Amino acid sequence: MIKYNGHLIAKAKELRNNATPQENHLWYDFLRTYPIRFRRQKAIGNYIVDFYCNEANLVVEIDGSQHFEEADKEYDEERTNNLSEYGIKVLRFSNYEINTAFYEVCSSIDCEVQKRLNKSNV
Repeated sequence: MIKYNGHLIAKAKELRNNATPQENHLWYDFLRTYPIRFRRQKAIGNYIVDFYCNEANLVVEIDGSQHFEEADKEYDEERTNNLSEYGIKVLRFSNYEINTAFYEVCSSIDCEVQKRLNKSNV
């Protein structure tokens, strides 16, 4: 079981209640009804991730324009490395990709989930 910082629970709930349009689009139009359960704004370790699939050990992050700043890129890389220590794979998509290539994003997520589930069943 992956531990989390209990102090992040209130912040995660706040983030769920104030999701971006792109997060809502991915959640309501794909992940909420996906056959393998995803959670929104999930605390993992000292982080809150946008979407998490426990069964596939997969995180999906939706990055706004602030993630293209150098300091934010470094933080995201560190965060990804820390999450990978738990065996978690992180997929990142930009708001632009959600807005312009939604079905391709969904397909990428589905392919990664299937790949990770098949790998764990081998």
